[in-house]
Amino acid sequence: MGWNDVEIAGTPVEAFEPAGSRFAVLWLHGQDEDSPSTNALITNLLERHKLACVAPRGGQSWWLEPPSVLPWMRERWRGIAAAGVEMGGQGAIRLALQNPREFRVAAGLGSAIDFHDLHGRGTAIDDLFPSKERARQATATLHMHPSEWPPHLWFACDPADPWYRGNDRLHEKLRAYGVPHTADLESSGSDYFKAMLKPMVEFVAEGLERESRRLM
Repeated sequence: MGWNDVEIAGTPVEAFEPAGSRFAVLWLHGQDEDSPSTNALITNLLERHKLACVAPRGGQSWWLEPPSVLPWMRERWRGIAAAGVEMGGQGAIRLALQNPREFRVAAGLGSAIDFHDLHGRGTAIDDLFPSKERARQATATLHMHPSEWPPHLWFACDPADPWYRGNDRLHEKLRAYGVPHTADLESSGSDYFKAMLKPMVEFVAEGLERESRRLM
């Protein structure tokens, strides 16, 4: 079973559904708009853990709104996790912090948490927000649900990554509020992203399984 190009609720997506999959990952791409279908390691990890995956094409939306594919995914699978890298990583974390009842499992790798720092640099952020401060108000760190949090939240960022500081701030805030989460802000290396994909997907698979048992 490979990846298929389909259209769901008017949104073009790439979908992967290994045999026996009960859960699915909503994969949000980064600024480069690369699909997980082009990464053999991601595909192998999804297949190993029997995780379906739906990867919508969102352009430079910065995933500020929940993708329209979600109702279709809810009808098809028992549980949905949000995950992504860079722009998509912050989108996944933001979705979970805003909607912890719906996204109880989320993971972000090298997440662009402090995307407001791009304002004024000629990126899509300039079109999405009139000012750097308005952009900052929309970041995941300031968009936490006031009283509920996702029980399975994972994020990691190489200390050498330009996005590290935002991840560090988010970790500090979650810790101050007593929000359970797993953050790896120490690992580093030349094959960083390749090395971190395995623990990322494993965390997602385990979180979905735990949530499934909780609901039984």
